[in-house]
Amino acid sequence: MARPLSNDLRERVVARHEAGESTRAVAELYGLAPSTVTKWTQRRRRTGSVAPGKFGGHRRPLLEPQRDWIEARLRETPELTLQGLRGELASRGIRVSYGAVQRFVRDAGLSFKKNRLRK
Repeated sequence: MARPLSNDLRERVVARHEAGESTRAVAELYGLAPSTVTKWTQRRRRTGSVAPGKFGGHRRPLLEPQRDWIEARLRETPELTLQGLRGELASRGIRVSYGAVQRFVRDAGLSFKKNRLRK
């Protein structure tokens, strides 16, 4: 997974640029894109620091507020498919992708193999 470059490198790049070297010369020296030098310099001017912003994070599942309804619906109709559940959510005004429904059901432990032998 990608990660931000070190603050030490960022400081050195911005210091050279602010000392008067051209953006392209500094970028070539450190093996960076000229736009990177510009953005880091702008960040220093705007915030006083070259430290990167927040990287990544956690998003709450979109369907978490619907958990009780989904659990009840799957208890009532165990043969309900994910596509069918998605359609019922859409009729309630909640438009989500198939993958979002699949992840939510799996992560909530509500998923099971559907087959004709299961009662």
